[in-house]
Amino acid sequence: MHADIVDLREFYHSPLGHFAEHSIAMALSSLWERLPDERLVGLGYAVPYLERFRADTERTFAFMPAGQGAVNWPVGERSATALVFEEELPLPDSSIDRVLMVHSLEFAENPRETLKELWRVLAPGGRLVIVVPNRRGVWARMEHTPFGSGRPYSRRQLTNLLRETNFTPAASAEALFFPPSKVRAMLKLRHGFERIGRRLWPAFSGVLILEAQKRLYQGLPVAARASRRVFVPVLGAQGVPTTRSRS
Repeated sequence: MHADIVDLREFYHSPLGHFAEHSIAMALSSLWERLPDERLVGLGYAVPYLERFRADTERTFAFMPAGQGAVNWPVGERSATALVFEEELPLPDSSIDRVLMVHSLEFAENPRETLKELWRVLAPGGRLVIVVPNRRGVWARMEHTPFGSGRPYSRRQLTNLLRETNFTPAASAEALFFPPSKVRAMLKLRHGFERIGRRLWPAFSGVLILEAQKRLYQGLPVAARASRRVFVPVLGAQGVPTTRSRS
């Protein structure tokens, strides 16, 4: 079950969420510095991180799963948000250069089908970065953050899943070594935790960040299928019974 869009927004507007965003963004910058004239898709709730890349991209989209819900983004500009099903993205083959998955894979109903769909829409040589809760980390055990929901992964599980879906794992990074505490005194020590954690206990980071490249020397079987899913507005009108006027 996906995290709710309201809960995700509230988390990233909190002090703990701001610090978590900064930690993950620093790790992402070690993998992707600039994306000049490339097409980027954020899948899940990647909005806090897309802002750092979209200035250089040709185009940036924020794809949000139907089970999660969507918000308008960028704020005050023409919307680049789409409400989607992860296994049936509204994109043609080989049309995207980069995909950033945040708060996505751990909630996917069928992770393999989701990654196969991303393989389809990525251009030859396209790259994917996945941010997932680390099975060994403390953050995956605490339910007051979005990283404590869904299915956490170990590095081996994530690597095997990527290889099974025709991706070649490449560079990796870690983030969130400080504990997910709301106590201000503890949060003030986050820089020390991050610095020491990267050196001494990288296996126990809060999230794993793994980059992979679309592999081309193998093919994926393609089968035509009809979508079994439809969007149903949660706040749609249920209908009001009408009364006949008496003459």
